[in-house]
Parts: sequence; C-alpha cells; structure tokens
Amino acid sequence: MTALHTDLYEVRMAASYLRRGMTEPATFSLFARKLPRDRGFLVAAGLADCLDFLRTFRFDAAELAYLGQEVGLPDSDLAALAGLRFDGEVWAVPEGRVVFAGEPLLEVTAPLPQAQLVETALLNYVTFQSAVATKAARCRIAAPDADLVDFAARRTHGLESARAMARVSAMVGFAGTSNVAAAEEFGLRPLGTMAHSYVQAFPTEHESFLAFGTDFPDAAVFLVDTYDTQRGVRTAIEATAELGLAQERVGVRLDSGDLAELAVLARRLLDEAGMPDARIVGSGGLDEYALEALTAAGAPIDAYGVGTKIGVSADAPSLDSAYKLVEYAGRPVLKLSPGKATAPAAKQVFRGGPGEPDVLALREEEPRRGAEPLLVPAQRAGTPRPGVDSLDAARRRFERDLAWLPEAARRLRAPEPVTVTRSAALRELTDRLTADHVAARPPR
Repeated sequence: MTALHTDLYEVRMAASYLRRGMTEPATFSLFARKLPRDRGFLVAAGLADCLDFLRTFRFDAAELAYLGQEVGLPDSDLAALAGLRFDGEVWAVPEGRVVFAGEPLLEVTAPLPQAQLVETALLNYVTFQSAVATKAARCRIAAPDADLVDFAARRTHGLESARAMARVSAMVGFAGTSNVAAAEEFGLRPLGTMAHSYVQAFPTEHESFLAFGTDFPDAAVFLVDTYDTQRGVRTAIEATAELGLAQERVGVRLDSGDLAELAVLARRLLDEAGMPDARIVGSGGLDEYALEALTAAGAPIDAYGVGTKIGVSADAPSLDSAYKLVEYAGRPVLKLSPGKATAPAAKQVFRGGPGEPDVLALREEEPRRGAEPLLVPAQRAGTPRPGVDSLDAARRRFERDLAWLPEAARRLRAPEPVTVTRSAALRELTDRLTADHVAARPPR
C-alpha cells in the first residue's frame, strides 16, 4: 500500500523530522473523543486493514518524483523518505471488542517520521469501520432473533467501503452479504433474491416467478411487491406449487409499505397454503430503529436485508476520532487544548466485571485483580502477530462483549455508556505535566 495515502502536512512534518534527526520512538494513541448521539458503545474494527497497510508501507519511485516536482521536496528529503518502512509496534484492542470514548483503539510506537506518516490511513480505516460496525451491532440488538443480511454495497461511499461493510457486519453476527466479491474474499455467505426489474422484464409476475424458481429452486425468494403485495404472495404460492419446490427453500420478500402489516398478511397466506416453513424477508430503508419497531410489533419476519442506513451510518456518519502524540523519546507529552486535551504516555485499558468501570491506565501498570487488559500486541518490529486479523475470532469476541454489555449501554435511545475512569498513576502524571506547562508560561 502506498505511503502517499496521507495528508500533505504529514509528509512535510516527516521531512522536517528527518532533516533534524528526530527519529526517536514516538507513541501515538488513536481513540474516539466522544460517542455519537444515541451511541452507548463502539465496536472496535479496522485493525486488519491497518496492519496490512503498515506491512506494505513505502514510497515508490514515481511517488517520490511527484513529491519532488509538486511538493518541492529536495533530493535529500526524497532519499530519506525512500528508505522508510514501518518497523514499529502496534498495541490494539482486537476487532469485535466493545470500547468507549477516551479508550485507545490502537497505539503505534515507531520512529517519529514513520508514526506520523501513517496517521491518515489508520484514522481512515478505524474511524469508518468502527462507526459502521457499531451501527450494524445496534441492528443485531434491535432484531436479535432474525437473520440480518448486508445489502449496503450499492449505497456505500465507494467499493472499498462496501468491502469493509460486509466484513464488519459479519463480525457482529450478520448471516451474510449481497456483496459477492466480499463474500468470496472473507468466506462469507452470499445471499440475495431478485430485483423489481426481474419481475418487470417478464410479461407477467407469474412468469417471472416460474422462471426464477426453475433456475434457482434452492434459493427461490420471490419479491412480491412490484405490483400488488397480496397478489404477489398468492402468485409466489402458486409458482411454488406448480414447480413442486420444497417450502423450506422458498420465501417472499417485502420491500415497501407497512412491513409489519404485510408480514402478518403474508404469513397467514403462506400458512393457509400449507407453507409454514416458507420464510419472509423484509427490506427497504431499514435501520436499528425500524427493526426495533418491527420486533416490538411482533412482525413475523424471519430475515432482514439492511443496506443504505448502515452502510453510511446515516444517523451518525462521522466519529470524533483522534490520533495524538502521547510520548516521544521517552518523554510523555499531552495537549491542553480546550475540548481536545489528551492523556500522556502509552496506555492500557483494564476491564473488570459487570457493573465495574473501565480503567484507563499507564501501559506498564499491573491490572487490579480479576481485570482484563484490552490492548494487546498486534504488531512488533513491523510484523503482524499471527491470527490477529481473524474474522472468526472477532465474531467470538463480539458475542462475548455483547453479552457483557450492560442493558443501559445497549439501549438504542439515550443509552448510558460504561464509565471510564483513570488510574491514580495516570492522573498523577497528567497533573504533573499540566502543572509543568502552566509554570512554564510567560507572565502576562
């Protein structure tokens, strides 16, 4: 992956560091300053792509030529940048784990120019993927007994986002994805039905259902609302009988109208036709709030296709994330900017039992008895830790953390996140550095 995937000021800072020999180890911490509205937690995601980016990080000859011609870097800077590879270490919260505001999702320690240059890419991967993973997790909470399918590929902001969406939705328990490329890459279950255009392409709805059922007898889910939903369900029942399809392989999809009311109608018609095992799929502009309402209404819907609103995290499309220097050359540092102050030094997060706050601590601190450290070594000397990007392991971590997450934090509206406190050692270091900065200010 090209190192040119960065902001210009990162390149200029890195060049300036290199000119001055400022290559001592630097630690940067990546975290969310605050949770978006109505979010009681975040799901850590994006680490796998971060590690892949760091593994292949380099400037090639054409990119260096561009930096010389368009940015005006002299040959000495270009020669220094040409030799850069990421050979530092990464501590991270493994993907699938639940985290809260102020807790590092990952921390990078590497020679200062390296650690500075990778900021943009790491923020991009972690910010987007954690935001949409959290949105998808909330859908799981809203409809815990239904199968959820990622339908977001056509509406995400780019194909790379669609790829990431498919992966993180699987991480939080989605049954499959409509995105065929992502299904192939990540070993997911490809799932899909038909579009209205398929029904319209045939002279009659009945003929379209017969054709689809003939061609795909093991995946005959009929889209029934192109013209009239009640008639569409009856037509699906007729086509199933004519073709002799196994009812457990058959389904109808509702994509418009009052899904709760139409699902009750469809279920009644299917049951009366002797098809109690035929499934009902709902889709069309769904998110966790719509799923919550359908679940509360007892809608007999077996599966949902969820797309646009999770793929762009529609109600919270941005995450207030930051990547900040916390230590350089063995010297802990902090920011005191109003609203953007940071905690110094490399850190760890310790998690105790149910009802206990998380504790943000210094990396070298020992956990209190029974507490679990959240950040683990993910990459050392530029080499990723084996298995750290396993999707199956991420799924298991999410299921465990979802079961642990307090009900108040799981709420879709007005949630109460788990409290994050600071250890005595971190508070003492922060206070001391703050006092030093205040004392160093010139008198007014």
